Amino acid sequence: MGSSLDPFFKPRGIAVVGASRDARKLGYIIFDNLVRGGFAGGVYPVNLNAQTVLGVTARQSVSAIPGAVDLAVIVVPAAAVAGVIDDCAAAGVRAAVIVSAGFRERGPEGAALERDVAARALRGNVRIIGPNSVGIINTSANLNATFAAAQPRRYPVALLSQSGAVATAILDWARTTGMGFSKFVSLGNAVDVGEVQLLDHLARDAETNTVVMYLESLTDGRAFIEAARRVTRIKPVIAMKVGRSPAGARAAASHTGAMASADAVVDAAFRQAGVVRAYSMEELFDLTLAFSYAPLPRGPRVAVVTNAGGPGVMAADAGERGGLQLAALSAGTRAALAAALPPAAATANPVDVLGDARPARYARALDLVVRDAGVDGIIVLLTPQAMTDAGQTARLVAAAARGVGKPVIASFMGGEAVAAGRAVLDEAHVPVFAYPERAVRAMAALWTYRRYVDGLDG
Repeated sequence: MGSSLDPFFKPRGIAVVGASRDARKLGYIIFDNLVRGGFAGGVYPVNLNAQTVLGVTARQSVSAIPGAVDLAVIVVPAAAVAGVIDDCAAAGVRAAVIVSAGFRERGPEGAALERDVAARALRGNVRIIGPNSVGIINTSANLNATFAAAQPRRYPVALLSQSGAVATAILDWARTTGMGFSKFVSLGNAVDVGEVQLLDHLARDAETNTVVMYLESLTDGRAFIEAARRVTRIKPVIAMKVGRSPAGARAAASHTGAMASADAVVDAAFRQAGVVRAYSMEELFDLTLAFSYAPLPRGPRVAVVTNAGGPGVMAADAGERGGLQLAALSAGTRAALAAALPPAAATANPVDVLGDARPARYARALDLVVRDAGVDGIIVLLTPQAMTDAGQTARLVAAAARGVGKPVIASFMGGEAVAAGRAVLDEAHVPVFAYPERAVRAMAALWTYRRYVDGLDG
C-alpha cells in the first residue's frame, strides 16, 4: 500500500528551486548532494536567471520543467515561497520541502507568511515538510535533499528531528560509529507534515526497524500517542524531548515558534505509547546504538564479565537502579568457569577474569556465560592493563555476540589504549560505551521496551 508521503521519499523527479552555481549557497549544496548521491530520477535546477548548475540546464519555474516532478526542494527567500508553492501546484508537484527560513520563528510577520504558504499548499494539494528544514534523506533511493555535509550509510534506522542542527550532528556522529539511516527528516516548523504523519509512514516502512526522534514540542499529544503506539507494537521508538524546564521551553519556542508541552505530560504520554525516552544527547546516541545493534533480552537477568572488580561493582549498582538483576549462574556454569579461569578469578556474577586476562581468557568466560539459560543479557567490561589486547578481545567479544540471540553490550574504559577495540566493536555492530553505567542503562532500556512489547507493564 502506498503512502501520502511517498512523493517525498520515492519521487520520479526533484526540482531544486533556488539552485545556485555559487558553491557557498544552500541551493548549490543541496543540488550537489542530490547529483553526487546518485539519485536515479531527474534532478532539475530552478532559478530566476535560468543559470546552468553543475552542467544541468536550469528553468525559471517548476512548471517549465519537461520531466515528471513529484518533489520540490525550495531554497528561496521566505517572501517568495508562496509563489513557488502556487507554481508547484500548477505543475502537479505533490510534495515540497521548504528549506527557507524566516517564518513563524521570526515573529508575527513570519507567522503570517507561514499561514499563507500553508493555505496555498492546502488549496493546491501540495504536502509540505518545513519550512526552516535542513531537508530529507532516503538512503534506499540515494536521495539526499539536504545541505548536511555527511552522506549517511544505509541502515534500518529512521531519524526525525525538530532541530536541523541536532539532526546534522547525529548524522556526523553516526558516520564515526559505522551506523547509518534509512530515512532522515528535518521537520523544521512542521506547518503540515509533522511527527504524527511521519510515524504513520514509518510504521509501514520495511526499510526501517528503529525510529529515533528529537522533539522540542508535541503539536497534538493524543494523536502522537496513537501514532506512536502503532509503531511501537512492531518497532522501537526512541525519543529525546527537550524544553523540560521553563527556560528550556522558552528557548524551544523561540527556535521553531512552537509551544512546549508540560514535561510530566510528555513522560506519561511516552510511557503509554511505549516510547523509550532519552534525557540527554549522550543517552539518545547510546540507545540508538543499543536498539539498532542488539536483540531484546528475554528477561532482566544480566551477567557481567570484567577484568577489574571496581567496574563490575559499578555495573551491578547501575543495574539495580535500572530494574535489572544480576543473573544467578548455574552450578554447571560456575564449575566450568572455575576450571577455565585462574584460581583467583571470581566465578560468581560479576565474573572477574582478572587484570592480566588475555583475549582467550575473555573468550572462554564469555562462551560459558552466554550459553547459561539463566542469563538474558551480557555486559562485557574491559579496562586497559599492560597485557590487555583491546583489539583482539573486541574481535572475540563480537564473535561471542554473533547469533547468540541475547544482547551483548560492552564498555571499554579508557582512551587511546582501548580505541582499537571500540573501533572493532563499532564495525561489528556491538554496542560499546566508555563507562559501565552507560552500558547498563542501554541494557535496561532494552528490557523496558521488551516488557512493553510483551504486555508486562500493564
